[in-house]
Amino acid sequence: MLVLDSGGVTRLSERTRQAAALITALKAEALWPPLVPTPVLVESLHGDPAKDTLVNRFLKTCDLLEDIDESLARRAARLSTQAQTGSAVDALVVAAAEPGGSILTSDRDDLVALAGYTQGVVVERV
Repeated sequence: MLVLDSGGVTRLSERTRQAAALITALKAEALWPPLVPTPVLVESLHGDPAKDTLVNRFLKTCDLLEDIDESLARRAARLSTQAQTGSAVDALVVAAAEPGGSILTSDRDDLVALAGYTQGVVVERV
């Protein structure tokens, strides 16, 4: 399973050759569509339709995790407490990738720290 944080969403929504090539590679590895927890949208969007066009178009190709149930929220809270770093959204992204998923991000530090307390979650820079 592939999970995106806001950096992953932003980078992959860009209309660049690098983004297109990465999406093609992810599809070839059967890692598409990615999962995007809806709290990530708070960090990915501006609230202005003109500024959000590319991200909104990209999100249509993703699976959105709309329901953050109690067990996922509690797992994210535990990860946050253990790692003592990252935002609530970062912790939810990492918890959603368990067990054994991958996360694409533009800022690895907090996510790597959180993933250190998981079951095999891998964090990659996009």
